[in-house]
Amino acid sequence: MRLALEEAERAALSGDVPVGAVVLAADGTVLSTGHNEREATGDPTAHAEVLAIRRAAAQLSDSAAGSTSGKGGTGRRAGEWRLTGCTLVVTLEPCTMCAGAIVQSRVDRVVYGARDEKAGAAGSLWDVVRDRRLNHRPEVILGVLEAECAEQLTDFFRDR
Repeated sequence: MRLALEEAERAALSGDVPVGAVVLAADGTVLSTGHNEREATGDPTAHAEVLAIRRAAAQLSDSAAGSTSGKGGTGRRAGEWRLTGCTLVVTLEPCTMCAGAIVQSRVDRVVYGARDEKAGAAGSLWDVVRDRRLNHRPEVILGVLEAECAEQLTDFFRDR
């Protein structure tokens, strides 16, 4: 979560809402990071989680493509998009768009800091990620460094 908080600070420095995300491989190594880049890029889908998920999938695909066996050190095929075994760590509870990306990418676990009572889709307002009607339901761990994550957001909006 500390790395995600650092990513969130990068977002704030560029004028974006300070949300940071990290994707960890099953062995705990960092596959990718991301922070909100909506203001910086003019892309409404440039949420920290979506960017981290895209980068993690690209990282896994690239490492698989570079191996002579076609599986790389990850045991994955080139072009594999599933993030099975991975954990997404994010400073703010994912919104509905990000929750959909989490489910579709097959992330096994979501760890988040601050709850989002206005737009959260991992237990607060909705619970998209654990909806039994969907084909994948990641484990959700909430409240990790919650006070620090919430304070970073509060400080950002107070300064606005």
